Amino acid sequence: MTEIYIIRHCAATGQEPDAELTETGRAQAVELGGFLSESGIERIVSSPYARAVQSIGPLAQALAIEIETDERLKERVLSSGNLPDWFERLKNTFDDHELVLEGGESSGQALARISQVVEELENSGCQTAAIVTHGNIMALLLSQYVEGFGFEGWSALSNPDVFVLTGTDEGKSGKRLWNEETR
Repeated sequence: MTEIYIIRHCAATGQEPDAELTETGRAQAVELGGFLSESGIERIVSSPYARAVQSIGPLAQALAIEIETDERLKERVLSSGNLPDWFERLKNTFDDHELVLEGGESSGQALARISQVVEELENSGCQTAAIVTHGNIMALLLSQYVEGFGFEGWSALSNPDVFVLTGTDEGKSGKRLWNEETR
């Protein structure tokens, strides 16, 4: 199986697609590049959002790898409306993968699209790849590979964050590699 690094973007100025990294985020991107430089990554697929592409830019440059962007790695839209209780609503979508809020996408729909990217990478012949994405959709993916990962796992993610998916005889598993407390 392909080893796949799942990376959450670094600190950003906002949630909009064109939100760039903050000064701290740019420093994190350089640190992230150093952290992953010996990982053997052969291919990088990123959300097209500026903060995701900028987060992996230093590593891509160091490894001389082109960053491929994929719309399926964009952050999940919870709702098109302003939700004062968005935190509770988000928690509900982790419990009910079919729940769709007005103008939004269900957890099941978001999970299906990021899972397609993982499956394509597994079938690509590439040994080691990286996916750069966003917290909510990343947490949904990780919930499939890390036991007990769900809403609480999402709320514990950092910017950036790194997990690796690997295959075993029993199936795929995920392991956290990035730990803000020890960085």
